[in-house]
Amino acid sequence: MNTPARSTAIVEWLRRRGSAIAVFALLILVWEVGVRVAGVKEYLLPPPSKVWTEFWKRHELVMAGAWVTTQEILAGYALAVVVSIPLAMWIAWSRFMEQAVYPVIVFLQIVPKIAIAPLFIIWFGFGFTPKLLLVFLLSFFPIVVASIAGFKGADRDIMDFARTTGAGGLRLFVKIRLPQALPQVFTGLKVGAALAATAAVVAEFVASDRGLGYLLLQYNGQLETPMVFATIVLLSLIGLAVYYAVEVVERLAIPWHVSQQHTAHDATM
Repeated sequence: MNTPARSTAIVEWLRRRGSAIAVFALLILVWEVGVRVAGVKEYLLPPPSKVWTEFWKRHELVMAGAWVTTQEILAGYALAVVVSIPLAMWIAWSRFMEQAVYPVIVFLQIVPKIAIAPLFIIWFGFGFTPKLLLVFLLSFFPIVVASIAGFKGADRDIMDFARTTGAGGLRLFVKIRLPQALPQVFTGLKVGAALAATAAVVAEFVASDRGLGYLLLQYNGQLETPMVFATIVLLSLIGLAVYYAVEVVERLAIPWHVSQQHTAHDATM
């Protein structure tokens, strides 16, 4: 992409997100002014300027922890995607799988993940594996449920018509089932992406000596409230980046869907 095109894309993105950016800027300004005018103690609610100052003093340590947490989020989320979508296809097409396996999946989702985390520590130790598994579990269920709904929701009339033209199972899947399922699949993917960051922090709360969750516990215990806020903001940005990455893939994969057409229409207004 050449420089003028890149600049145009950035300007267009800023124009579409301008309202949200303005609201965030206003909230930060109100927070800064309100804390200073009210004389709130920094250990209770520090102003944003103090949060930034303290973060910059220790940004190397925090960014190292952010990289550890990001690896856990990406690996666990990727594993959830790789497992859940094929499993959803299998459940959608097999009555046995739907009756025998799906209830087990629902039961496992109902079990509180924070209660399972100590078991993972016992089974796999304090390394990377238990964090990956906890991220996987929290991300897995919304993806598999949405994907099942998508694969089962193919239009019967269109399917029957396609069969009369001699279309086989693979062609029906590629041309009809998969395109009609993708909007639902991406809904599950976005929900799973939003949960992945939470899962990684929960895992680090239980047992870890690295990552943003570990730092968050440390700063909270030492009443370093500015660093608690800085860590929370950074963790939120990581989760937001994963979510928007999925949204970009969605726009590329299903530009024909009504939701993406509305987005494109809004961008041209």
